[in-house]
Amino acid sequence: MPRWKALPEELDPQVREFATQLRRLVDKSGLSIAAVADRTGYSKTSWERYLNGRLLAPKGAIVALAEVTGTNPLHLTTMWELSERAWSRSEMRHDMTMEAIRITQARDALGEFGGDGPGASRPGPGPGTGPRPAASGGWHGPESPATPPRPPAASPAPPAAPAAPGRGRRRTVIFVTALVGALLVIAGAVLLTDLGGGGDDTAKVAESPPAKPSPTASELPAGVKCAGDDCTGEDPELMGCGGEFAETATTAKVGTAVVEVRYSETCGVAWARITEAAPGDTVEISSTQGDDEPQTGTVNADKDAYTPMLAVPSAAAAEACATLTTGVEGCTTAGG
Repeated sequence: MPRWKALPEELDPQVREFATQLRRLVDKSGLSIAAVADRTGYSKTSWERYLNGRLLAPKGAIVALAEVTGTNPLHLTTMWELSERAWSRSEMRHDMTMEAIRITQARDALGEFGGDGPGASRPGPGPGTGPRPAASGGWHGPESPATPPRPPAASPAPPAAPAAPGRGRRRTVIFVTALVGALLVIAGAVLLTDLGGGGDDTAKVAESPPAKPSPTASELPAGVKCAGDDCTGEDPELMGCGGEFAETATTAKVGTAVVEVRYSETCGVAWARITEAAPGDTVEISSTQGDDEPQTGTVNADKDAYTPMLAVPSAAAAEACATLTTGVEGCTTAGG
C-alpha cells in the first residue's frame, strides 16, 4: 500500500509541487508523520493535511521541518511563498464565485419585496375613490407599503401612470436603509445618555478598561483567517491560529496524560490539547469569564487530540480539563 494518497486534482500546480517536495523531505528523513509532529510541534492531523494538499502549511511549520530534516530553510521558504500566493489566488477565485452567488440570491430576495410584480403596473385609484385594498389586504399603486393611504380626491383625478419597472425595489432599499440609519442614531443617543450620567455609574465606566477590539481581516497576519468570536468552534490549524501564533499558557498532569491550554493572542482564542492519552479520553476548553459553551475533543488512535477554539479575553480566562477512560479527571488552573 503506497504511503501517500493521491493529491487532489484541482490543486494548483505550484501548490502540488510544494506538497510533493514536502513528501520527499519526509521520505528522505525516514521519519513517520507522528515523529515529524513530535519534533516540529505541529499535530499529526495537521501534517497529514499539509502533506495531502488539503491545507497549506504555515511558514512556521516549514521552518521547523527544515530544521528537523537538515534542509536549507531558504529554498523551502521560497517555495512556500510561491505556494502561498497560488493558494491565495485559488481562495480569491472561490470567494468571488461565492460572492456572485450571494449577490444573485440578494437580487432575487429583493425582487420578492419590490414593485416588479403585476401589482406594480396597475393604475392608481379612480375618480372619487380611495386606495383599493388588494385581495391579500395590502395596497396597490405606487405608494410604498409603509406610506399611509391618501385621502379621497375632492375632484375626479386622472388614472395614475403605471409604476416604472424596479421603482418598488428602489423604494424598498431606500426604506430599509433609512430604517437602519434611524436605529443607529437611536442606539448612539442611548449610549451617550448612559455614559453621560453622574455618580458612581460614571466612575465605574471610567475605571473599566476598554475592550480590545478584534482585528479586522486586513490587520491579521498572512494565513490567519479569523479573530475573536469568529474563531469559536473552528479548527486552530485550519484557521491559521496555531504554530508560530500560539503558545502553551498552562499545563497539568491528569493520570498519565498531559493537558495544556494553548493560547493565541493574535486570534484572541484558546483551545485545549491532550497528549500521552488513550483512545476515548476527552479534553475540554472553557472560559471562566463568559457564557460560551465549552469546546471538546476526543482522543483517537494517535493518542493525542485538541479541541476547537474558544474566544477568551486572555489566556488567564481559559481552563482545560480532561476525563480519562480510567475515570480520572483533572484540570489546569485558570489564571496560572
